[in-house]
Amino acid sequence: DFISGIYNYCDRWCERCPFTTRCMNFALGREEFPDDASRDVRNAEFWEGISGMLQATIELLYEMAEERGIDLDAVDTTAIMAEEERQREVAQAHPCAAASKAYADSVDNWFAAAGDLFRQKGEALATALRLNLTDVDPGAETNRLSDAVAVIRWHQFQIHVRLMRALQGRHDEENLADVLEGFPKDSDGSAKVALIGIDRSIAAWGKLLRDFPSRETETLEILVHLDRLRRVVEREFPEARAFVRPGFDFLDAWGWARGRGGSGSANGCPSPHSPTADLPKPATRGYNPTCSGG
Repeated sequence: DFISGIYNYCDRWCERCPFTTRCMNFALGREEFPDDASRDVRNAEFWEGISGMLQATIELLYEMAEERGIDLDAVDTTAIMAEEERQREVAQAHPCAAASKAYADSVDNWFAAAGDLFRQKGEALATALRLNLTDVDPGAETNRLSDAVAVIRWHQFQIHVRLMRALQGRHDEENLADVLEGFPKDSDGSAKVALIGIDRSIAAWGKLLRDFPSRETETLEILVHLDRLRRVVEREFPEARAFVRPGFDFLDAWGWARGRGGSGSANGCPSPHSPTADLPKPATRGYNPTCSGG
């Protein structure tokens, strides 16, 4: 059975998600693009599939509008687009958006300057493997390092995207406060996904901090930046940690939003050896201090 809306508050890391069999979005994607070749954005078949889905969606939209007596041509799209652009500009000027964008840029700068260090690390691990050194497990160490880099890169831009959605969504929610009263806020859900990305990124950077002491200053600057961003987001969206995402979270007897999922997955509790395992969690109501979900 599919979990309704589970794809609205995930991190889109399907390869590491234990809930793909219960996600309609994933199932539809597999149906339209059943193999790796058909999902390649450089493949003509990929874009033909996207075009087909777009056309089908537009046809469905017009059918539903006609059934409900809605004249789509009567909508003032110019005014709507102008208002959306204004909201986007306001959101981009917010400290959360500015800080998350600056973080994304700093990630690129850090990795651009650390290329030689990764090569040296790879050579050292290869030497340890060749010499059969007992105090080092090159395979496990390589996996841990690769996982840390993957986590950082995956969330690098997504944090900003999710925060922009939260900021713009909050504006819409304020205009519809009477209608939405009593319902969970999409802005809180989006902010929660951003916070989880920040949490995991902090933990992953901790791995790089230990592995590359020569980059300690630069890495600490990024960690401080992320921690400040986390605190600002939590102040701006105080209910975000308590948001219950369909499928991923549930409320326990004490009212804490706890995550569920596969161990070490992008959408579940971290395993003892995952980049997020040693991440300190803030003691905030509605936030599970042992598992943030994803």
